[in-house]
Amino acid sequence: MSGARTDVEAVEAANTALYEAVERGDLDAMGDLWLDDGVSVVHPGWPVLTGRGEVLRSYALIMANTDYIQFFLTDVEVAVQGDTALVSCTENILSGGPAEEDGSVGPLVGGLVVATNLFRRVEDGSWKVWSHHGSPVLVEGEEEDGEEEEL
Repeated sequence: MSGARTDVEAVEAANTALYEAVERGDLDAMGDLWLDDGVSVVHPGWPVLTGRGEVLRSYALIMANTDYIQFFLTDVEVAVQGDTALVSCTENILSGGPAEEDGSVGPLVGGLVVATNLFRRVEDGSWKVWSHHGSPVLVEGEEEDGEEEEL
């Protein structure tokens, strides 16, 4: 296997680990995935957050206020240039609220987000997240207020 292919696979694994940490609500794992400084994040509808503390706090808030979330990544593209890697993908998100009183699954909501994740290789050879930017995708036929267009 070539070194370039190995790098792409390693970045794909780091990208997958990012989403799995959110799904599990694992803030410790999330902290292990990010660089120590110079990081930033833009969640859909949020302002730019910079600095490790602000970034991890944002994920803590998301995890604390989300009972269920699952990401199905599509259109994943990975580009590696030296010690920097760029991943673009579509996050097909399924999330839900608390369970119903009878124990059945609570309401589920789907959404689409186009994301760009920037990674840097660190001294031990692992890839760490430098920046994440997510932009919501409006589904065709949907208006801003959530009502469907009349044909």
